[in-house]
Amino acid sequence: MLRDTEHREWKIMSKVIRLDKFLSEMGIASRKETKEYVKKKRIKVNDTIVKASDYKIDVQKDIVTFDGRTIAYEQFEYYMLNKPAGVVSATVDNNDRTVIDLIDSERKKDLFPVGRLDKDTVGLLIITNDGKLAHSLLSPVKHIDKKYFARVEGIITEEHIKRFKEGLKLKDGTLTKPAQLEIIKSGNVKSGNKGLDNSKLENEKSNNISDVEITICEGKYHQIKRMIACIGGKVIYLKRLSMGRLELDENLHEGEYRRLTEDEIKCLRNGE
Repeated sequence: MLRDTEHREWKIMSKVIRLDKFLSEMGIASRKETKEYVKKKRIKVNDTIVKASDYKIDVQKDIVTFDGRTIAYEQFEYYMLNKPAGVVSATVDNNDRTVIDLIDSERKKDLFPVGRLDKDTVGLLIITNDGKLAHSLLSPVKHIDKKYFARVEGIITEEHIKRFKEGLKLKDGTLTKPAQLEIIKSGNVKSGNKGLDNSKLENEKSNNISDVEITICEGKYHQIKRMIACIGGKVIYLKRLSMGRLELDENLHEGEYRRLTEDEIKCLRNGE
């Protein structure tokens, strides 16, 4: 059974911790390495050389330097993951590999995905331990846009664009908010070249395949797949491209991740 992490309250780490734990969590040195650095007098706290790796520091007050460089305490971690197919958007799972298993961090036990992508869906997923930011991004009040690329079995037409713009009534009666549908290719007719990698889908019959980009501002269960099914199509490949102004880094291969930049974090906090 998957844990619900979207609205979980996360405890702030105690202000007083061991020096070796602090340096490990900040990605500076392992606990074993910290012992060696202490012996070599490379670490100072408040401009005083430290003599023990288990020295207790207050991360909010004490100034730690390593080889003269100040090491600032970061309460939260933020990652951009290009989620691959076959892993689940959860913190733990008894049967499948999770997105957290892909992250190498001392704080792995505190990290969680912001929202979910289906097991077979790939693309942008934010990983963090900042519960307040996650709650803000997932709040239905914010209406943050999420853009997807979808390869669809079926021909997509201008009429479908109109229906998406008006909002759809799904097969179970659920109403969706207005969404944006852009046709990249419908059958053998292309409306633009997005530089998409077709290598994984080369066996599909192109005369009945459409490539589209869909932008939604909500996150209903299997929403994209259900919206496409509502107009008679079937999603055979789905990739999230962006969330607000945050776009998937094109240099990240599936399964790879990187830390978010300060500007990217600022945009997310501002709800952009």
